[in-house]
Amino acid sequence: MSTAYSGTFITLEGPEGAGKTTQLKLLSKKLEAVNCKHIITRDPGGTPLGKQIRRILLNPENPVKAIAELLLYQADRAQNVEEVIKPALEKGFVVFCDRYIDSTLAYQGYGRGLSLELIEETNQIATGGLLPALTILFDLSSEEGLSRLHPGSHDRIEREALEFHKKVRNGYLELAEKSPERWQIIDAARPLTTVQAQLAKVLSEKLNLDLPE
Repeated sequence: MSTAYSGTFITLEGPEGAGKTTQLKLLSKKLEAVNCKHIITRDPGGTPLGKQIRRILLNPENPVKAIAELLLYQADRAQNVEEVIKPALEKGFVVFCDRYIDSTLAYQGYGRGLSLELIEETNQIATGGLLPALTILFDLSSEEGLSRLHPGSHDRIEREALEFHKKVRNGYLELAEKSPERWQIIDAARPLTTVQAQLAKVLSEKLNLDLPE
């Protein structure tokens, strides 16, 4: 049984180097300027427990098996939904989450090859069925995305082979094609200011706000 919330839940997705986090920081300032109550969280790492899980997941020295990786992401997500996301939605906030259930489908499903059905089942358990009203995909080629990363400081996921990252990107595009009513795709290969203007346009329409582009 779904729960009605007065707030709006929006997720941002994309392959490595797509610029989601940078765009969220810029967006937050625009939302503050129009007095839009909002919070930003991330998956993984949106809670104190989640920060510890994030360190385990991204440490390149940790060899993590695919199924263990999946369950760690879901543990982080379950905590974040209960501790941060649901309470903020109940208060009427717009909640932005930097990655969510679709990341797990893209990375652990399409990338790692785990069963999509298994991932959807664990997503349901971790979130209680909480779906975003809008998911924005920042899309760009795997080659360009990886080239944007700071050399020498790649985390465990970023260090995966190019073929893995290509599978992840293709997975995202397939997910967006399956649920076009929920997804908006932004070309993240374009200049930062252009991407910023496109994001502001998408959100202005969704939230009925007049955000400066």
